[in-house]
Amino acid sequence: MIVPGNLFILSAPSGAGKSSLIKALLKQDKQASARAMQVSVSHTTRDARPGENNGEHYHFVSVAEFKKQISNHAFYEYAEVFGNYYGTSATAIDTQLAQGIDVFLDIDWQGAQQVRMKKPNVTTIFISPPSKEELESRLRGRGQDSDEIIASRMAQSQAECSHYKEFDYIIVNDDFDQALLDLTTVVNNQRLKCRQQTIAQQELFSKLLNNEATKPAK
Repeated sequence: MIVPGNLFILSAPSGAGKSSLIKALLKQDKQASARAMQVSVSHTTRDARPGENNGEHYHFVSVAEFKKQISNHAFYEYAEVFGNYYGTSATAIDTQLAQGIDVFLDIDWQGAQQVRMKKPNVTTIFISPPSKEELESRLRGRGQDSDEIIASRMAQSQAECSHYKEFDYIIVNDDFDQALLDLTTVVNNQRLKCRQQTIAQQELFSKLLNNEATKPAK
């Protein structure tokens, strides 16, 4: 019998290191565990950027198709950002979970609120930077943004951090290795819950509770 996968939400302000943590977790888990895990691939109406592949980075669809899916209640969460729509397919998530795959949603606090209403058992994790100064240093260290954009990202980060109490777990990404260990602990905690182990260890407990006399070892 397949043990259903767990659904996780990871949210963080830009620069907190969320993407790096997810990437490291997937690489680590692939080497150490028989359980599969993957990051959900969102739908979007924006054009694909150089190097992006449909179905791998995003599912690229037209605005008309996206709105049709909205009317069909096809998304667990969706939002319009700078004129483009982004959404998480309910069917895709449910199919992956039914196959025993642990699924991670990389979404903001607003998306997390929408998903929680429809999937109460979702595990939500907030990745926090250790300080404002370190966050700004990381953003500047990328060497990609102007002072104006960095200031905007810092303001947006503060708004994101104001919702930290809405999450089940908080991981402060000060030391990357420790943050990865903390994230791994959360994942393993969910995998070891009674509702998961009841299915995974069904044969074991059936034998443990069997009233037939145990034959002595020869």
